[in-house]
Amino acid sequence: MTDTPQSSANQNTASQNTPAQDTSTRLAGKAAIVTGGGQGVGRGISLGLAESGAAVLLVGRKMHKLERVAEEIRSAGGTAECLAADIIAEDAPETIISTAVERLGGVDILVNNANMAMPLPLSDYPDDDFRTAFEGGPRVTLSLMKLARPEMAERGGGTVINLVTSAAVRWDAANYGIYAAVKEAVRALTRAAAYEWAADGIRALNVAPHAHSPGLDWWMDNNPEEAAEFIAGIPAGRVGDPVADIGRPVAWLCSAEASYLTGATIPLDGGQSRWG
Repeated sequence: MTDTPQSSANQNTASQNTPAQDTSTRLAGKAAIVTGGGQGVGRGISLGLAESGAAVLLVGRKMHKLERVAEEIRSAGGTAECLAADIIAEDAPETIISTAVERLGGVDILVNNANMAMPLPLSDYPDDDFRTAFEGGPRVTLSLMKLARPEMAERGGGTVINLVTSAAVRWDAANYGIYAAVKEAVRALTRAAAYEWAADGIRALNVAPHAHSPGLDWWMDNNPEEAAEFIAGIPAGRVGDPVADIGRPVAWLCSAEASYLTGATIPLDGGQSRWG
């Protein structure tokens, strides 16, 4: 019997909603931290990691958002803890790492997703917000990485995933100068960690995602013509799903199957950006 090919639309739907294989034990026994885990890409990564068997500590400023994602994980049989925290507050990185050790038993995966930078013209960016953007970006990212390193090394290694942006390679950089600068600083830290911490069994990767989020969805709903033009520029023809297109690939990046991959920037954006 000859199988009847599915339409491309059905294939896309299937790929978004159904894992290609059983990956529920891929990260079994691993403990993960996801900052900004209450919505958008952070939620997608948290669900993807939990789906692969990792226990997840969700970190963010609004507990009700974190609890909503935690309930999604628990209802599917996973393990999730929540920590409401302002990542730039004094001792916040120490609290995040110690909470993961206390509640999850350690740290194997660190996902730095939280972001405090805004897309604004350079001349309009307030100095205080500029400082906050770098505090919440490379400063906190490095603090968490340094604190997580000994915990990962003690457990035989681990994976750092830092979220960056294709805005750094946009043909039109207007309004994205500070945002891109923050993320490019993080990208440099990732590259250095990949080299300096390899002997500890620690891999470090950048992920440049593009997926649905509350902010993007609001913009698309209120600017349908611009949104259509925007989507037309994505070779895949759609905006990514936070779980299927971001969370599950990140889970694979954190697994033993990707043990030879480190120091790289992985674009998960449907082919929209062109990294040199």
